[in-house]
Amino acid sequence: MTKSNKTPPLLTVRDIARLDNVSEKTVRRAIASGDLEAIRIGPGKRLLRIHPEAHAAYRRTHRSWA
Repeated sequence: MTKSNKTPPLLTVRDIARLDNVSEKTVRRAIASGDLEAIRIGPGKRLLRIHPEAHAAYRRTHRSWA
């Protein structure tokens, strides 16, 4: 029997915006400023994805909506 290495799915900019109740532009600004860690994937590295742990870390340090 092999163990499956389950990792949570990466989140999109839209996912983060919906979870945090902000605009997608706000999420992109957080990524651009380095406050929210994201990775680029796909052809030309144009697609942004955020690991759930990176989002959790961002939420811990940016609690203006709480």
